Amino acid sequence: MWLERIGFFLPNRWKFQWRYWCRQTPWDTQVTPPEVMEFIARAPPGKALDLGCGTGTNAITLARHGWRVTGVDFIPKAISAARAKAARSGIAIDFLVASVTDLPALSGPFDYVLDIGCLHALKAEDRTRYAASLSRLLRPQAWYMLYAWLPRLSEGGIVGISTEEVEILLREDLSNVRTAIGEENGNPSAWYWFQRR
Repeated sequence: MWLERIGFFLPNRWKFQWRYWCRQTPWDTQVTPPEVMEFIARAPPGKALDLGCGTGTNAITLARHGWRVTGVDFIPKAISAARAKAARSGIAIDFLVASVTDLPALSGPFDYVLDIGCLHALKAEDRTRYAASLSRLLRPQAWYMLYAWLPRLSEGGIVGISTEEVEILLREDLSNVRTAIGEENGNPSAWYWFQRR
C-alpha cells in the first residue's frame, strides 16, 4: 500500500514509469476498442502511427490487418513489452521510445494516427507541440482518431480536455468528422474522428 502512495507524489513521466513497474496499468486492457475495429474494417491498410502505444495491443491489431505500423511511447518498459508481444506474434512493427510531443525521428506521412489517452494527459504547451507534429506527420486526407477524457477531477486536480479545446487545437489542419461522447467508469470521455485537409 505504501508503494502505491509513493506513485502519487511522482512527476507525470515517473508516475507512468512507476505504474508499469508496479503493474498497475488499468489502461492496458489488451483489447482493441470497437471504434478502432470499425475503422479498420472500412479503411484500406496503409501506414499507421499509434501514439502512446503502451504494450502494443492496438499496433499489433493494426499490423494483423495489413497496416505498416509505428508505435510510440515514452515508457521504455512499455515499449520492451510491445516489442516482445510483436515478436511472439511474428509481426514486424517499429516501436520507438519517445514523447508524443517530440517526434523528429518520424518522417511520415501516415495514413492513420491513433491516440488512445495521450493528448488529454498533456500540459497545454505540450498539446501545441503535439498538434504541430500531428499536422506534419499526416498526409492529406489521412485519418486521426482520438480517445480522450473530458475534464474531470483526478488526484487533486483537473485532468482531461474539453471537446472545444480539442477542436481549437486541431482546427487549423484537421476537420472534425465525428465526435461521440461516452463514459469510462462513470466519467465522461469522447472519441473523435478527424481528417487531415
